[in-house]
Amino acid sequence: MWSHPVSQEARTRARSRFSFVLFGTLGAVALVFSLTDGPAWLWLLIGVSAIAGILLPMRRAFAVIVLLTLFPLLLTIVRHGGTTGVDWWWLIAFVLLVRGIGLDMIGVARMGSAIRELHTARRELARLAVIEERERLSRDLHDLLGQTLSMITLKSELAGCLVKEEPERCAQELAEIECVSRQMLHEVRKTVAGYRQPTLANELDGARQLLEAAGVEYMVEQTIGDLLPALDTILAWTIREGVTNVIRHSRARQCLIQLVRNQGMAEAMILNDGDQRDTRASQGNGLSGLRERVAALGGTMEAGTLDVSGKEQFRLWIAMPLQDRRETREAAGARGK
Repeated sequence: MWSHPVSQEARTRARSRFSFVLFGTLGAVALVFSLTDGPAWLWLLIGVSAIAGILLPMRRAFAVIVLLTLFPLLLTIVRHGGTTGVDWWWLIAFVLLVRGIGLDMIGVARMGSAIRELHTARRELARLAVIEERERLSRDLHDLLGQTLSMITLKSELAGCLVKEEPERCAQELAEIECVSRQMLHEVRKTVAGYRQPTLANELDGARQLLEAAGVEYMVEQTIGDLLPALDTILAWTIREGVTNVIRHSRARQCLIQLVRNQGMAEAMILNDGDQRDTRASQGNGLSGLRERVAALGGTMEAGTLDVSGKEQFRLWIAMPLQDRRETREAAGARGK
């Protein structure tokens, strides 16, 4: 009737029909024979009390145990016609034993339920951790491979055009392709291991190379200064995703990258004049993943068309709250308390 508390079937087996039949039969035998044959049958009440503690809900179990505790006391007094001649030492010890066993089994049953709930919670946390890691890996690989593969494709096309006319320039482009490929392999390994965090400076440098290779005129306005690592990483992902979409989808001729501080916020904007139909079609996993990253740090993000001097352009814009290092340490200390 009582299986290991971690077992998934423990509660079902403990509440089976056989358990209630056993409980009722043993209780009836103890009561009937103790009334008709003698007080020796009262010892069965120990088992009845134990089963009640396991089988019944806590309040009902407690009520049954109280009745089982009072029954031997009343029966003994009635049989002796009063309190004279009652072996009080035996009776008190027996009553305490019945009560103690029943209450102990209530505690054991509750502990078993708590253990099962704990194991259920652990399995759920493990499942959520797997889902979170899968989503992280999906976001990171999408953001990482999208821009790098676009750069390799563009440089390969450029090298193919230069192979006869400018062999030295072609060799330079091929060397850069090899360098980018090795760097991508290194970053993929770090991403899979969970240690990779891009930096804003590196992503801006990569964006310049990619836009130059694609023949896109660009301008970078960077007045944001030094940032905390978390904000630096978010802005780096923004630059990577925005520039990747410019190259792969928009067919843009001009691109503006702007990084500024504005009223306690760190803002990043990528504006391009590409084909807006292709740009709208590009709003898939990359922007969804970026939106999740921004929201996790309390920021806001907008991605859509914007009218600039009468011409429709596409804008990717995020704003993140700024914190200095002292405020961050104080916030971390408050969370620790």
